[in-house]
Amino acid sequence: MKKFDLIVAGGGFAGATAAITAARKGLSVLLVERYNALGGAAVHALVMPFMRYWDKRQKDKEPDDTKGYFCGSVFLEVIREMQRLTGEHNDTRFDEEVMKLVLNRMALSAGVTLLYNSVVTQTEVEDGSISAVKVYTKGGTLRFEADYFVDATGDGELSALAGCDFQLGREGDNLCQPMTLSFRLGGVDLEQYAEDKPQINPLYDQWKKEGKIQNPRENVLIFLNYNQGVLHFNTTRIVKKSPIDGFEVTQAEIEAREQVFEMLHFLKSNFKAFENARVLSTAIQIGIRESRKIVGEYVLTNEDCLSLARFEDAVAVSNYDIDIHNPEGSGTSHHYFAEGEWFQIPYRCLIPKGMKNLLVAGRCISASHEAQASLRIMPYCAQIGQAAGNAVYVAKKGGINTTQISVPALQEILRKENFAI
Repeated sequence: MKKFDLIVAGGGFAGATAAITAARKGLSVLLVERYNALGGAAVHALVMPFMRYWDKRQKDKEPDDTKGYFCGSVFLEVIREMQRLTGEHNDTRFDEEVMKLVLNRMALSAGVTLLYNSVVTQTEVEDGSISAVKVYTKGGTLRFEADYFVDATGDGELSALAGCDFQLGREGDNLCQPMTLSFRLGGVDLEQYAEDKPQINPLYDQWKKEGKIQNPRENVLIFLNYNQGVLHFNTTRIVKKSPIDGFEVTQAEIEAREQVFEMLHFLKSNFKAFENARVLSTAIQIGIRESRKIVGEYVLTNEDCLSLARFEDAVAVSNYDIDIHNPEGSGTSHHYFAEGEWFQIPYRCLIPKGMKNLLVAGRCISASHEAQASLRIMPYCAQIGQAAGNAVYVAKKGGINTTQISVPALQEILRKENFAI
């Protein structure tokens, strides 16, 4: 079997941008994805819309089309190409089917070798370096070798298989932010919905107090999308289940589906807009906000976020609020950053402690429970993935491991690719 320069595990935004970035710079790249498309949570867990990934003050000061965004150039390229194909110009709302098409095209044109419906099951590690992985595919188990690896699985699966230390959930009790199964209702009268909307949450709160609602979430979260008569719901909440335990995730999926139809019953029973509504779709995977966070050479902390920390080895930034859905039940806490405020993420957070040719990208990088709550959104996962792909390029070019690269050389590349570091 062919040996690759880089193997990326996970085809969400972190993995896709890492793979595309490295391949565009001439590296041979294999991307292994467990489902049938790129896009991760956006396409498989129906997580939408994108949360804000720019600084308005910076955008107003530098009105160039790419200035003020904190997502890296590859993510912006995805957004602009989706807008070109759909004719819809919105930086947060998207059509996930178009997204799948765009990401396929970008990966293939870059020269990425895609392997869908496959999952890494085993690693071969010696002296802090992975030499090969075994991948379960539709054709059985295959073995692949590479010089470098990027773990973009979200749950830190590749790193865990390689024996890396990790923190599960929050410090103290290991509880993670709740899981959410997103879903869509069709047959909704959207004009009537505009009238009904102000009454939905007050009545939902009343039903909760009367014991008619089992969902512990404190409100009903609904988004518009590009489909006529369809509303998108990000409102189920499963607490105190481990996102890395197969049986507990199964139970979470089962409970969440009950919550979906509980919500349908609540809306149809009370609001004219939903008289003809039905469940149009549920995500094929429950959305996971937090699971393993790999212990890296540096652990980004809550204090780093609040102090707007700057690092000599910065490779990414975040200004999304510290958005923590209560791991134990109702409530969501926020710390919002003002315009012109953001913190940096150091390269050391991408390096699992003790590993020489493995980087992590996306929500499983080395960070505390609170810090991860800010950097976990998809545009910032894309930014981190692009940084990881460039870091592997610098390492490959120099014939060195990923702990030895010149960070200033990496930062020079990143600044040319629209990184605000």
